Amino acid sequence: MSNILIIKHGSLGDIAQASGAIQDIYENHKNDKVYLLTTKPYLDLFRKNPFIHGVILDKRLPRFNLIYLYFLMRELKKYKFSKVFDLQNSSRTNFYKNILFPKANKEVWSSSTTTLPNVLNKKEFDKHSVLDRFNHQLQTSGIQTSNTLNPNFNWASTDISEIKSHYNLKKYILLFPFCSPHLSIKKWPYFNDLSKLISNKFNDEFKIVTAPGPSEINEVKNINSLALLDNGKALDISQLTALIKESSFIIANDTGPAHIAAHVGAKGLTLFGHHTTPYKVSIERENFKAIQVNDLKNLSPEKVFEKVIKNLH
Repeated sequence: MSNILIIKHGSLGDIAQASGAIQDIYENHKNDKVYLLTTKPYLDLFRKNPFIHGVILDKRLPRFNLIYLYFLMRELKKYKFSKVFDLQNSSRTNFYKNILFPKANKEVWSSSTTTLPNVLNKKEFDKHSVLDRFNHQLQTSGIQTSNTLNPNFNWASTDISEIKSHYNLKKYILLFPFCSPHLSIKKWPYFNDLSKLISNKFNDEFKIVTAPGPSEINEVKNINSLALLDNGKALDISQLTALIKESSFIIANDTGPAHIAAHVGAKGLTLFGHHTTPYKVSIERENFKAIQVNDLKNLSPEKVFEKVIKNLH
């Protein structure tokens, strides 16, 4: 029996995307113990993952914090990992490789760099979709992949019957009008107009709800919807996943909740400007589709509403 390490720091959408790859690594190492290195926001979440035996915290303190770096590397070395699957593929995780396994090839350290196709450079390879890159990385590392291209994030879901009872939720349409402050380019400005169109069409058939994150609780007051909280606090990731999974339909900016929706089989629509493409982030699934325009300010609420009506039932 060997110890295997997977590295996945975040973000939320990236973690949903990586679920299939993590499952494939586990299923190809049934006689080994699989550990995962992640950051604090996802520590408790990954402890629920049935394909991981243990979770290790990386506080991701600055690299010049030599004391922290020393203790983290010492902790990782204790496990005597026989193989590392770097699903973060960042400059930071490459830095870890240079400390832990400086001369390792893809047989020991699997990353997008060590498994890079001979005919492509890194910049060209990164133009491929996220899931295609994961699939290539794992297959080149000797992993048989049957889940990587079709991630299933349902393992993250939890029971939210009390929350649904408190808000009298039966049939509901879920809006995610938020995005990180530094990524305002992803933000579609017409969610209130869309909410009115939905209300006028369906009357009380669907409740229109939102689930703000901790930093979005004040902002949600400006959205024409019912804001869902758990005793005044933002829902945790497992509660959010269940809420998304049990919704009738979702309309979202290109953010973490949209990626969760894509990978729990939820029906919905995500809205893209020119910041990236639905293909590159592997977000379109059987039930979850995307609209892409050059400028989100020019995407009318009527056009989005038309797509909602087409795909809702």
